[in-house]
Parts: sequence; structure tokens; C-alpha cells
Amino acid sequence: MSLHGKVAVVTGGNSGIGKAVVLALAEAGANIVIDFVAHPEATEELEKQVHALGDQAIGVEADVSKVADLEMLVARTVEAFGHLDIMVNNAGIETRTSVLDTTEEQYERVMDINLKSAFFGTQIAAKQMIKQGTGGRIINMTSVHEDWPMPGNTAYCLSKGGMRMLTRTAGVELGPQGVQVVGVGPGAVATPINTSTMNDPEKMKTLDAAIPLGRMAEPEEIASLVAFLAGDGATYLTATTVFADGGIMHSSPGL
Repeated sequence: MSLHGKVAVVTGGNSGIGKAVVLALAEAGANIVIDFVAHPEATEELEKQVHALGDQAIGVEADVSKVADLEMLVARTVEAFGHLDIMVNNAGIETRTSVLDTTEEQYERVMDINLKSAFFGTQIAAKQMIKQGTGGRIINMTSVHEDWPMPGNTAYCLSKGGMRMLTRTAGVELGPQGVQVVGVGPGAVATPINTSTMNDPEKMKTLDAAIPLGRMAEPEEIASLVAFLAGDGATYLTATTVFADGGIMHSSPGL
């Protein structure tokens, strides 16, 4: 699989799954735009890692909950590399709050960063891809919780459910114009968003026992799937989600 000559944007790209995706796409030969809102030093270090792989990378500070910042992110991409081929809508947060406890502020923040950013990231990237006349891939980093309830994390589940229908509807709308839209639905992954679980031995024991493969995923395992979906092996996939969950959705009640 080769992505040589391709240009990819990864939102939330300097940590967790996003960082692993940046490196996986770079290993396949793509040039990368790394979106970030914090820790510029981590972005600079990641740029060096991409350069060491023989590819180019730039970091762009952009708050993807704001449409103007997303427009700037894509414009900077085209300015730097001339085109955009792969958009990975990866940025996301959660509050771990229930339907009874979630505040308006928490709700809006989760929806803005998770769903609004994916919607307008898809829109703006697709317009650029159509303008180029080359088509492209839009990959939405969703979750098993787009379909699988997680009591105590309601706003997050709602945002991921919205991403599911964004992926399906946008994939159908944009397919005739050569733009494919695919979701990636991870299960439990060893990233900072799951630190509280990883730091609790009892929770980890329960979680590992519930996963048929017996463990959380590593970020690199999710990233390798994203790289596949961005490449020539996935030319007939759109309007669907590919789950990488170790089998948990088919073995246990919602967590």
C-alpha cells in the first residue's frame, strides 16, 4: 500500500490515536498536516518523526469546533502542498456524564468538538476534493458507541451516533463525485482519554475480561486501519463504519 503523493489532514493529530494515524499515513508515504490546539512542542516532535520517514509535515493550530478554523486548516493545507486527498476527522472529547448530570456547557463542547467538527470538516474537505476533480477519502473517527450505549457518557454516545449518520449520508451524497466517506469505530484503546480506566486495576480487569481478544487496542492498531482505508485497498468502501473493537460489541452489554 502506498500513499506517495497524497496529502492528509489529521485533526487532533498530536496525541493518542491521532498521533498514531499521522505516523501510519506518513509511513505509507503521505505528506501530513497535523491539526492541534495544545502542546505545540508535541506537534514539533511529531513533525520531526514524519520528516525522518522521508515525508513532509506541518503543524497548524486550529480549533476544529470553529468553522473558520477548519476553513483555515484546509486553506493552509492547499497552500503548503497544493491539494488535499485524505481528511481524518479524529478530534474528540468526552465528559463521562449521564443524561441527568450533563450540563449545557458540557453538551455543547462535546457536540462541537466531536460532531460539528466532523460535519464541517467533511463539508470543507469535500468541496476542496471536488474542486480538484480528483475525489478523495474522508475518514471519521467514531466509536463503538455510535451504536452501543455507554451509560454515564451520554453526550459522547450522542455525538458518535451523529457521526454514524453523517458518514452514511455524506457517503451517499458525495459518492457520485468521487469522495468516499468511511467511519472507523474503535473499541477501548490505550490512549489518554481512557487514563482513568487504565489507572484502575479492577476496571481494567473487568474490561479485559469483556473483550474477546482480552485486551485494549494499541493506537497503532487503529491507525493501521485508517491507513488501509486511505489507500488502494479500500476503493469500494463508503457510507459505512469499520469497527475495530476486539469483538466487544458482540459479547457484552454496553460499558
